[in-house]
Amino acid sequence: MPAPAAGGARKPAKRALFLPWRPRPRSYSEGVENPMKLELKPFDFNQAVAKAGLRPDGTPLASRRLAVEDVEPAEGGGFRGAMAEALQNVSRSQLEAQRLQREFSLDNPTVSLEQTMVAMQKSQIGFQAAIQVRNRLLSAYTDIMNMQV
Repeated sequence: MPAPAAGGARKPAKRALFLPWRPRPRSYSEGVENPMKLELKPFDFNQAVAKAGLRPDGTPLASRRLAVEDVEPAEGGGFRGAMAEALQNVSRSQLEAQRLQREFSLDNPTVSLEQTMVAMQKSQIGFQAAIQVRNRLLSAYTDIMNMQV
């Protein structure tokens, strides 16, 4: 460690050699385009939806059908028909919430945030109810299967 100079101050460290010339940066007037120049184009909602592979109502172009939709309700109602209809309603509400989310994120002026949030909550509540029914059915099934005959 070097000894301090008189008065307790250290000697300054050597600096790198300063070069008086530096390359001059090119200005925008020398043929370089302005990177801040923005060109706004009109937004076509239908074209954006088509690029995403959707119809304007938000449903997919490829028709995917759930197995539950193929079930026809039995005459006089019945448990199977009621369950199929309930699952279809849950599925429809989820698709509607997804459609509203997609349209809101694409800045569709006809869709509000409140409308989107209410649809999401409705679909979430319906889905949770369907899960509870499934859990109760499984519990009842296991209880019946564990009974001794």
